[in-house]
Order: sequence, then C-alpha cells, then structure tokens
Amino acid sequence: MIRAFIAIDLPTEFRAKISEIQSKLYFQGLRLVNPELVHITLKFLGDVDATQLSEINNTLDKLNCSSFDSHVCGVNVFPGMNSPRIVWVGDNGDYSCLHKQVESLMSEIGFKKESRKFTSHATIARVKHLSSSNSKELISAIGSLRDFDIGLMHVDTVKIKKSILTPQGPIYETLYEVKLP
Repeated sequence: MIRAFIAIDLPTEFRAKISEIQSKLYFQGLRLVNPELVHITLKFLGDVDATQLSEINNTLDKLNCSSFDSHVCGVNVFPGMNSPRIVWVGDNGDYSCLHKQVESLMSEIGFKKESRKFTSHATIARVKHLSSSNSKELISAIGSLRDFDIGLMHVDTVKIKKSILTPQGPIYETLYEVKLP
C-alpha cells in the first residue's frame, strides 16, 4: 500500500519566506513543517494499492483546467483561533475548476468526495499541545503575520505524491505529474 495525495508544489524560492514565518513560530508544542515539503493538497487519497496507480494517473490525465497565477500570502489557522491545530499560509488563486475536477475524477474511480469546503492553503506547522501562554503568543504571532506576502506563483502542474511517514517527519516522492495548459 502507498499513502498518496494530489498536490501543487510551491516554488523553491518560497522556502526562505516560509522559514522566515516559521522563525516567529518557535513555541513548545508546535511542530514546524520542513519548508521543502510545504505544498497545497488538492486531495488526500490515503492508502492505495500500488496496482491502482496507473488508473489514478490515467484518470488525472483527464484534467481539463487551464493553468493560472496565484498569490500566496497571509498566515492563519484551522479550525480557528480558539483552538488552533494547523498553521497555514493562504493562497488566493482560483482553484475552483481544479479542485472540482480532481474531486469528480477521483470519485469516478472510488475515492470518496471531501465533504468539507476546500480552502487552498499550505500547512507550515501543526499544533501538538500548547500551554495557555504559548497559545496566546501563537495567536499574537499569527495576527502579526496575517498579511505576510510570500509571492506570486504560476500553477501549471498537478502531482501525485507518495508520503512515507517517519519519526523525523514525512518523506514525499512525486509519482506522476500532469501539466495544465
């Protein structure tokens, strides 16, 4: 079985700015994501049989969305400031066509459609456990980073990625790419 997801990689030149944001988020109980691994997940597939990969690849080849520009900026949290679990950078590109088609195409081959509303974002940290003082400091830090500008990117490639979970963090490998016109 392969743990897989469909994603958009952020440009390499964004890593320094993500590191800059993360430098303001060093709190005990917060686990930072390696800037080299930060991406926008379109769909988490979960554990898939390796024999299913060619079907997933062929199905994803049917994507019919144009490439587009997207501005990555701002820092926020899920589910909300009262109980932050995920710290993320926002992305204001129009992912509606891409997300809708990925969901539809994957559901055709047996993957359940996501019930939550899609919010394009890239996770930069996960909250494990924060003391109340660290939680207040995190909320303050997020407030000061709300408008942090990371940059403009061109979304023209969708990737199927494999995730290997290790005690040191995940290792991602690109299994397949689809270029958008």
